[in-house]
Amino acid sequence: MHEEPSKSALKREAQRLQKIGLRLTRLKPDVRARIDLPDALRQAIETHAAINSREGGRRQMQFIGKLMRKVDTEAIEAQLADIDGQSAAARHFFHSLEQWRDTLIADPSALTKFISEHPNVERQALRQLVNAASANRPAVDQKPSEAHKRAQRALFKFLRSTLNEPDDPVD
Repeated sequence: MHEEPSKSALKREAQRLQKIGLRLTRLKPDVRARIDLPDALRQAIETHAAINSREGGRRQMQFIGKLMRKVDTEAIEAQLADIDGQSAAARHFFHSLEQWRDTLIADPSALTKFISEHPNVERQALRQLVNAASANRPAVDQKPSEAHKRAQRALFKFLRSTLNEPDDPVD
């Protein structure tokens, strides 16, 4: 015999779906456009953005929650987690970039290892960025200078664009 979910469980699920809908309404339009949403849900979210009345917004959120019941919310939640940078793949990618940046600055001989692992890298640009970050490195007991921070950021951005973000597991 199949047991029906309790009224409380149904209410909790409806609130959970409304929270996901609320997160979607709070995203910037260009970020929201990257999320794969059914047309009816996308339209309801855009309508919510145009509503100025508090009560109207509340009713629209309930409608969004109702639409969310018919949608694969796991896929939407995974996409939101990727946008938030909370997915394991995104965190791992970010940490590996930080490790490479720090290793390249601390030990210029790591450049050879990086190039051997990533043969398509633009070698000259990488060497220049590593040299700039290494040259501006502060002494152990000193605070990092603005020039060093800028050089670190430039190297990090270069590494991120070179290695590209991991493929989106949602596709």
